[in-house]
Amino acid sequence: MEVKGITIAIYLACVLVVKLLWSIFKWLWLNPKRLERCLRQQGFQGNPYRLLYGDTKDRERMLLEARSKPLPFLSNHHLSRVLPFFHHTLNKYGKKSFVWNGPVPLVTIAEPELIRNVFMKINEFQKPQSNPYFKQVATGLVQVEGHHWAKRRKLLNPAFHMDKLKLMHHAFWASSSAMIKEWEKKTSKTGSCEIEVWSYLQNLSADVISRAAFGSSYEEGKRIFELITEQIMVAMPLINSVYIPGWRFVPTRENKRMTKIDKEIRNLLKDIIQKRKKAIKEEEKLKDDLLGLLLDSCLEEIGHENKKQSYTKLNLEEVIDECKIFYLAGQETTSTLLVWTLILLAKHQNWQQRAREEVLNTFGNVIPDFHQLNHLKTVNMILQEVLRLYPPVSELNRTVTKDIKIGEVFLPSGVLVNLPILLVHQDEELWGNDAKEFNPERFNEGIIKASKGNMSFFSFGWGPRICIGSNFAMYEAKLVLALILQHFSFELSPTYAHAPSAVGTLRPQFGAPINFHLL
Repeated sequence: MEVKGITIAIYLACVLVVKLLWSIFKWLWLNPKRLERCLRQQGFQGNPYRLLYGDTKDRERMLLEARSKPLPFLSNHHLSRVLPFFHHTLNKYGKKSFVWNGPVPLVTIAEPELIRNVFMKINEFQKPQSNPYFKQVATGLVQVEGHHWAKRRKLLNPAFHMDKLKLMHHAFWASSSAMIKEWEKKTSKTGSCEIEVWSYLQNLSADVISRAAFGSSYEEGKRIFELITEQIMVAMPLINSVYIPGWRFVPTRENKRMTKIDKEIRNLLKDIIQKRKKAIKEEEKLKDDLLGLLLDSCLEEIGHENKKQSYTKLNLEEVIDECKIFYLAGQETTSTLLVWTLILLAKHQNWQQRAREEVLNTFGNVIPDFHQLNHLKTVNMILQEVLRLYPPVSELNRTVTKDIKIGEVFLPSGVLVNLPILLVHQDEELWGNDAKEFNPERFNEGIIKASKGNMSFFSFGWGPRICIGSNFAMYEAKLVLALILQHFSFELSPTYAHAPSAVGTLRPQFGAPINFHLL
């Protein structure tokens, strides 16, 4: 009887091992070859599949090489530096191509009408879930899908309406004014001074979010931003490499650091949340900011009498997730938009002067008014053109969740879709022969006219999942730029090296030194 039991155990163990090996074989070879065959039958071209790694090693090698040297002075031909392997693939195979993201093919979709389809079919094209490192960095609304996303989005939308931004106007101004005063102090002795603006703009965006969205000062949130920045630097190589299931549980130095950072961020956010909950319990008015709205959604937990049953209740961890992603996305998006705006206006003095004249004619030297900021046509044209040439995110990826046909293209379940923002934004077939030139005039009659009605401009995404904080970012950028133009003229420092680099967002690899002159 005992021998029979051992035999059964051995048999079951063998069955499990065989099933495991079969699953690994399917993941590593059968599925990739099936997907590759399907794509090639439709005319897509790419490198042959290489076991496990695909194109990731070549991609990493070319990226390191590209980042080793800057571009010629302020060249907008930066696709080859920002996404060198993608640029290489386009040159070799054309737009109808794919690259291997480990054992998964990443298919390029660059036709405007197909891009529109991908953005609209949010259930069939979902955010990639295969790499847990990305999920650890980008939490909350960015990651949830289906009805959970729909309810969460409905809950958060009111926090980003223009009427809510109006209530935050003073907080926006207080943060921006503090930076302007520091720059004035630096330039006061001689009337001019070189300032490395990238670090200032990162701190400014962090302060704005802390004040406007969470009611705290930058000092309270400073450690959170430092940790998020470090987490991005640790995570990016892990995100861009092949993820082997279960690897994040291996106690490597990177894994341990990621876990430690995440824990510290959550503890700091938890402290901010607990302070606010305590204030609510002491019958203080619920603040009309993002954190107030999030806490209003979980009032069952904190015992508020005016809880709204129609809302999806968020638990504490979900509130922390939303706080974290807003800290990350809000700071990165606005600071990168502002830094490239200052760099381009420092080069194109004619547009700097046009923008300054508009600001001074509208506000003079007084504090910019909330409503009038939205009527700065030239400033808005400039910001749209900066977003076209230097979008905060260079590409968006989606997972195909089931077999689907868009246009004449059949996409099998399991492939990844790449929407190459930077490529489409600078496509001469869509934007004309001057597609890579800085020309805000193209937005004189708005985005639809500039893009000829095509889906060729989507720096904040598009469709149902368009970035929820786009109004927040644009409003902050307009206010900060207006204040800078009121107080300074500026040009690029001779020490500036033009080196756009995608590390989470598109940022200047070697900083942005600019010479400022008091007006």
